[in-house]
Amino acid sequence: MSEIWFNKRKFAFYMKAIRNIAPDEGITISYIGVRMTHDWRKDALRHRGVDRSVGPKKIRSVVDSSTSFEGMGTTFGTHISHTLISYHFALCLFTALPMLPTSFALLAALASPALAGVQEIWWNLTYVQNANPDGLFPRRVVGVNGSWPPPPVNVQTTDSLLVHVTNSLSDPATLHHHGMLFNTTSWMDGAQGVSECGIPPGGTFDYVVPVNTSDQWGTYWVHGHASGQYVDGLRAPLVLHPPKEVAEYDEEFTIILGDWYHEEHAVLLKQFISTANPEGVEPVPESGLMYFAQNSTYLRPIACSNPAPVTSAVGFNENATLPFQPGKTYRLRIVNTAAFAMFYFWIDGHDMRIIEVDGTDVEEYPIDLIALSVAQRYSILVTARNDTSSNWAIHANMDTDMFDVVPPTLNPNVTSSITYNASASLTNNGFMDEYHDVNDTALVPVIVMAQPAATKTIELEVSFATMDDGTNRAMFNGITYNSPLVPAVLSELTLGKNATVAGAYGPTSFVVDYGDVVDIVIKNGDTGKHPFHLHGHKIMIVGRATNYTSSDPTLNPPIVEGQANPIRRDVVGIPPMGSATMRLVADNPGVWFLHCHIEWHLEAGLAVQLVEAPLQAQQHYGVPQKLLDNCKALKLLTSGNAAGIASATDLHGLPLGPYPQIL
Repeated sequence: MSEIWFNKRKFAFYMKAIRNIAPDEGITISYIGVRMTHDWRKDALRHRGVDRSVGPKKIRSVVDSSTSFEGMGTTFGTHISHTLISYHFALCLFTALPMLPTSFALLAALASPALAGVQEIWWNLTYVQNANPDGLFPRRVVGVNGSWPPPPVNVQTTDSLLVHVTNSLSDPATLHHHGMLFNTTSWMDGAQGVSECGIPPGGTFDYVVPVNTSDQWGTYWVHGHASGQYVDGLRAPLVLHPPKEVAEYDEEFTIILGDWYHEEHAVLLKQFISTANPEGVEPVPESGLMYFAQNSTYLRPIACSNPAPVTSAVGFNENATLPFQPGKTYRLRIVNTAAFAMFYFWIDGHDMRIIEVDGTDVEEYPIDLIALSVAQRYSILVTARNDTSSNWAIHANMDTDMFDVVPPTLNPNVTSSITYNASASLTNNGFMDEYHDVNDTALVPVIVMAQPAATKTIELEVSFATMDDGTNRAMFNGITYNSPLVPAVLSELTLGKNATVAGAYGPTSFVVDYGDVVDIVIKNGDTGKHPFHLHGHKIMIVGRATNYTSSDPTLNPPIVEGQANPIRRDVVGIPPMGSATMRLVADNPGVWFLHCHIEWHLEAGLAVQLVEAPLQAQQHYGVPQKLLDNCKALKLLTSGNAAGIASATDLHGLPLGPYPQIL
């Protein structure tokens, strides 16, 4: 027995992962050598407002060397970090396998390139009855571990995130960690029909989110990407904290915005995709929501309030407030988790400076109003007032121009507050004189990335139409998206050379080669605004037009090449008749979903698949066996083209259409 210092829970996880490699998976454990050193340091971390000086716990542990590995040797150097306590391991792992078994693949994924700390969370997706966040109507929602809303997730960028998901719902489920790149592991992206089949009812899946190797930090979110479950509440903020933030501030809060429906998604979808709705009028929410989180906890309701029992631990709207102290500077991370509504956000009596957009740090940009399309995130700095004689209103107003009909019962203007003094009155200045969008092309990323020259262009034009089956659908280039019979990632990995043929993935797919510099030009021919999200990439916005059909260069300007540092984000809002040119480097092999993030428009087919570097994907990467098992449990295919056939062109049996009516 040897006496060592370490974080027992994390080390136990690694040991368990190694020991769980069963003999029938073709690997024999013979020797594990463990070498540990320990260091810690004090860091005030001004932006966190806490002292991170934490001492280790001294425990005893047996290092087992009674068995021996057989086969070739592989060495993993590891660095486990828990806050600012570091532990250094050297594990010698030996295997003769050409293919990694599931448990070993999981360990390797967490260990690359050096075994960082692992933050594990266990999410049991459950129904929660009688949630009533708007105080108007109790309803069933999709929660986590029997409660709602799902907990905020905060991760240090030195750690990897491991999410153990159990699906206790009646439909297949997935989790999408929105904005995470999942470089080389697109099967962890959580897009049903693209990266996986889904987790069957009663099934499980472990999502490995390689935060420590992603070179990402900032404000993201996690949500369901199957069966419309995020409309029903499966959504939460995800914040990645680097060791040192670019901006200086004293404390931070996360502000969660969302729309709220009283009917469940399944009911609303039947009404929306229906011959009784040939014009495609989207379901309008009954309410808007605003609530707050700090670290991994939601802020409680205002004292002396009477919240609904199920949501009694969280303050919503007027029942929520941010506690400010005079002179402090606060970072407010704002996330729009809505299914449909765009929000205009501002704070009475306070100046705002944008410092982050969709996980990209930007130089401070003063602004009076922030427009957030669905799925967009902004961080702002707000310096508290010195005068504590009044509290101040926070506004988040839904953009009702997006709604075909505004119900008379809808209050689109959500209000919360900043509190300096609980006994002081609230100052509410009411409405903004004029709404306006954020000119995101004026934002300058802190980390400079020059615009490369494009080598390939994909043009996509948005339209909606009443189809030959009497329903209203959305289309890119006149084609509505249908989910393939085989998830596109599995097609990419099993089609061999045929994987380079775009048609093998269905009619709404595009193949790009590794290293291509791709311009995706989206032209919004619809009468409403649309937020477009590309999975697996942060995209440069290199051009915008307010009228893509115009010959007037002030309305439809040419792309300016050679830009020194264009803005990078993962959700791009495009107004009616406007366009955006989004440039990316195809350096992330896999299949990535590009879709409108308004849930109703995704359900109506406003999506395409970007198949990236398929031959490189085949050479280097493998899919966890559990993902394939989940497909089989759902009686879904796991190989071949979109129709499950080993062919580049034979799509017999693949659902296609409907098609626009010919009048």
